[in-house]
Amino acid sequence: MNDEKNNLDEEFEDEGSFAEMLEQSLVGSVQLQPGQKIEAKVLQIGDDWTFLDVGQKGEGVLDTKELRDADGNLTVNVGDTLGAYFLSRAGGELKFTMRIGGGASGTAQLEEAWRSGIPVDGRVEKEIKGGYEVTLPGGVRSFCPFSQMGLRRIENPDEMIGQSMSFRINQFSEQGRNIVVSHREILEEERREQREVLRQTLKEGMVVKGTVTSIRDFGAFVDIGALEGLLPISEVSYSRVENLNDVLHVGQELEVAVKSCDWEKERFSFSLRDTLADPWGKVGTVFTEGTTHTGTVARLVPFGAFVTLDEGLDGLIHISKLGEGRRIKHPKEVLMVGQQIQVTIEQVNREERRIGLALATEGEDETQNSYTEQPGSSSMGTLGDLLKASLDKKRNG
Repeated sequence: MNDEKNNLDEEFEDEGSFAEMLEQSLVGSVQLQPGQKIEAKVLQIGDDWTFLDVGQKGEGVLDTKELRDADGNLTVNVGDTLGAYFLSRAGGELKFTMRIGGGASGTAQLEEAWRSGIPVDGRVEKEIKGGYEVTLPGGVRSFCPFSQMGLRRIENPDEMIGQSMSFRINQFSEQGRNIVVSHREILEEERREQREVLRQTLKEGMVVKGTVTSIRDFGAFVDIGALEGLLPISEVSYSRVENLNDVLHVGQELEVAVKSCDWEKERFSFSLRDTLADPWGKVGTVFTEGTTHTGTVARLVPFGAFVTLDEGLDGLIHISKLGEGRRIKHPKEVLMVGQQIQVTIEQVNREERRIGLALATEGEDETQNSYTEQPGSSSMGTLGDLLKASLDKKRNG
């Protein structure tokens, strides 16, 4: 008899253990905590409630109003994945929210949002000392410092007045009479999520859209949505850029090529030049050896003059070719920056991307004018120089 009783007890223990194991397998290995954010799949959308697959025992439910825009249109579809915050569990039902807002939400819900880190809706009412006054659900007032309104300094504080957005409560005291909120933390969280996606997809050579955030002497910083990288001044154009402020401005939208990605050191570089047509494509067709072109003196250096033939395409006239037979110490003795001259292409080195030039020799007058006539000088002065040179030659002869 005792043996039969012992066998029955063992069977009940086995059934109990099995039930516990089943419960654990359904619930999942991770117990959800209030405020915990998860990725959930939309199973069904109703007028009042949306049902979610949250990988747990029981159904996840979300107020459908949270999925509608200002015009009442749904912003998600069945099968979409969204981020939701766990609120509570009751009767096998798991309640979630994407934010706390609307209705007659009181300080009790706001306090729970503060403890659990759930975002709350808020409306920026006015600018006050050090920041903004923000109205939270239920008409509760809060304070958002200037530094917590965005990822960067807001140049025009008035532009934020009247805007509705999500906030995270950083401080809740005096039974809700002293509440400090941050919109920046919401943006930083979104940025981290976007960054993880970029880490899997961003590759060198890709062309991405970005916005110029700041300009320095050595380059410009460009934000592509989830990270910021450097656009070096040498990668802005095929032409030489002396001052970046002449070609770029803060807030300007660009398409840039990804030059390098170093996720460990968090260093990223971009190139605007790589998205432009290479001017050397014209070398060998338009610009060939022996052809004559009008160019603009771009730079004067001790060993010669750099002349721009086309956007991003420069050639060099060596100083030995500038003195018309006489020795000069510096090209500035006969040329000036910005001057237009006629040049002939003498040599093209495609491997080193170098073009050797000489002053054009199509006619003596034209050649002389091309490098001695400077803006503001008269043609009589040039003719006088020619006559003097001719007389000197006869005397010496």
